Amino acid sequence: MITALLIALPLLAGLFTLFVKGEGAKRIALAGAFLEFVLSLAVLYLYKQNPQNEHLAFKATWIESLGISFHLSLNGIGLCLVLLTTFLVPLIILSSFSREQKNPSLFYSLVLFMQMALVGVFIAHDGFLFYIFWELALIPIWFICLMCGEGENRGKITFKFFVYTLFGSLFMLAGLIYLYYHSPENSWSWENLQRAGMSLPPEKQGLVFWAMFLAFAVKMPVFPFHTWQPDTYVSAPTPGTMLLSGIMLKMGTFGLLFWLMPMVPQGIEKWGMAAIGLSVISIVYASCLAIVQKDLKRLIAYSSIAHVGLIAAGILAFNAQGLQGAVMQMLSHGINVVGLFLIVDIIYSRTGTRELAKLGGIRNVNPQFAALYLVVLLGAVALPLTNGFVGEFLLITGVYQFNVWMSVFAGLTIILGAVYMLRSYQAVMLGNTSSLTASFPSLHANEKIVLFIIVFAILALGVYPKPLLDLAEPAVQDLLNSIQPQVVTP
Repeated sequence: MITALLIALPLLAGLFTLFVKGEGAKRIALAGAFLEFVLSLAVLYLYKQNPQNEHLAFKATWIESLGISFHLSLNGIGLCLVLLTTFLVPLIILSSFSREQKNPSLFYSLVLFMQMALVGVFIAHDGFLFYIFWELALIPIWFICLMCGEGENRGKITFKFFVYTLFGSLFMLAGLIYLYYHSPENSWSWENLQRAGMSLPPEKQGLVFWAMFLAFAVKMPVFPFHTWQPDTYVSAPTPGTMLLSGIMLKMGTFGLLFWLMPMVPQGIEKWGMAAIGLSVISIVYASCLAIVQKDLKRLIAYSSIAHVGLIAAGILAFNAQGLQGAVMQMLSHGINVVGLFLIVDIIYSRTGTRELAKLGGIRNVNPQFAALYLVVLLGAVALPLTNGFVGEFLLITGVYQFNVWMSVFAGLTIILGAVYMLRSYQAVMLGNTSSLTASFPSLHANEKIVLFIIVFAILALGVYPKPLLDLAEPAVQDLLNSIQPQVVTP
């Protein structure tokens, strides 16, 4: 029953926020998001006591004639992403407190509605319900980007984003329907769809693999399905960009882990090398584009493609190190990228520009901000003792076990990431001040709180990642044990 509350609480809080006028909306939204985080900690406590606790699952018949049920359940991987979502959403809301919103009640209610859908994606245990939550997550972020975004072309940009993701989702739905009609029972349950997928011959598993992989590749995104991402991230308001990069793209990587791998393992065995190739191309291609960017926000957008490419490669490598690294890096990337986009927003709100050439010397004016920025940046470039190092080390190890040459190119993310991140820090923070940065104001209280929390999380997970690794490990092992008998080790 408590999993149902994870869905109900942000939904009710969003509805309540919708009817609160003025600035009170953001306080109600923050309170609702914080309560959701507390509830997720209670779920974590129950799960650690007993993963099979009956209160951690909820099932009710929905459309009986089609075998569709409102079935919610948790494993260690889904719980990690629920914790990431409920941890980041309050920070995203709090970070926006010093920014004026045109319609606060609508804006913050949309954020909470999106949180509800995101949590639903990570705990849905019915294929049709998973698809419903998948599509529901698209609607609030589309309105957020359209109504509150920047630039005259935001309508065209958000329309491209909507069409790309909706089009990819239809392929996933086709794959799920195909599995349903080949299943032994009249049910959309995860277990039934898995049995259906594993019973298919390799050629048909390959077809289902590409249908579902396309949807996940668009959402992450992976080359060449990435073209919607940079423009959308740049034109979206900062909270929208944080939701997209910090949480929403994890829907794609979670889909690979929880829905694609168990359903069609022989499809991944047949086409995994090609999919990893696309992921590795994403790493190198996006990193090279990030190096030449002149706009700081666009630079971070391309860096996100590179990081997610490595996560996808680690998942498709099909081994324990790759899967464990993927879970860890999903959490680390979410924390780091939210911090980076907040830093970009702080700089833009005070200088009116994101162009690297017009910035510089902020450390001379605000050394505290420079220090916080540096820690977030070091987490993003995977410095040892930061959260990014743990995930990237495991991911590259996993890809190396799969294919040495793939790991060589995947490992370029460390070198290239250091190049574009450190160069951007040098351009923004070091050197002489410009006319725009000479009187850089101090941080607002809400901005300090969010950055300090993010910095603490980066260091804490870098120094002691064991609790999260232990939380995900049983689910990773169960996943491997269920599919490896059908798969020949590369």
